[in-house]
Amino acid sequence: MTLTTTQAIGFSLGALALGLLVVMIVNMARSRMNPLQCVLWVLAWLIAKLWWRAQLPGPVPLPENVGAILVVNHRSSVDPFFVQTATGRKVHWMVAREYCESAAFGWFLRAVEVIPVNRGGVDTQSTKAALRLTAAGGLVGMFPEGRINMTDEFMLPVRPGVAMIALKSKVPLLPCYIEGSPYGGTAWSPFLMRARVKVKYGDPIDITEYLGREHEEGVLEELTLRAVKALAELAGKPDFEPKLAGKKWKPTQEELDADVARLKEKQSRDEASGAP
Repeated sequence: MTLTTTQAIGFSLGALALGLLVVMIVNMARSRMNPLQCVLWVLAWLIAKLWWRAQLPGPVPLPENVGAILVVNHRSSVDPFFVQTATGRKVHWMVAREYCESAAFGWFLRAVEVIPVNRGGVDTQSTKAALRLTAAGGLVGMFPEGRINMTDEFMLPVRPGVAMIALKSKVPLLPCYIEGSPYGGTAWSPFLMRARVKVKYGDPIDITEYLGREHEEGVLEELTLRAVKALAELAGKPDFEPKLAGKKWKPTQEELDADVARLKEKQSRDEASGAP
């Protein structure tokens, strides 16, 4: 019996749907994701692989029941897509509270169980939430830069929150470098941009020598800079010297607008020169 073109297409689509269903079931069984999160994970995986042509490294180099703080560079609003789809485990991202309360995508952030964070000062509630999750073997994703980097610098100055939470919950830091994330100045812009993205994990950073020393002067900063240096190594920039953010690290709206303008100007130059 010879299949018609229509039948062959229908068979292929059915096989694809069945394959995606199997992936969802397996992922839900091993990742602590609920059904909605598994559906979102599959959609994110499809977008990352087909639209952004992402090269993903596979599961994190940690046992399933071991928690960790993922230390990630931040170039795009969709950076969590790449890490989440690569790990195959639920990652709880620390996200600025104003995004979680947004009418446009607050529902999505709540569905994937992010941890809302206040941008300024110490946020005790979010810190306690991160500690509970990592102590229970969960993964918490953090961007030490605190905002999207739209400059030509490899990374912006960083804050030591990643080290503080790792030490309090006694879990390792895992450097995770993302290369090529698309971003055009707005949260939605990456979905209109093609890209070639790569995700790389570093070795887990053992924090044993720092345990119990989180209140000592300079310890949090030292551990944070060590994690950022590991990111630079993954990026092939071993000479990069990371900097710590000062107390007035939060940018003004004028500074953010200027960053967006410079980013768009750079992208226009790249397009004109044919740069990837």
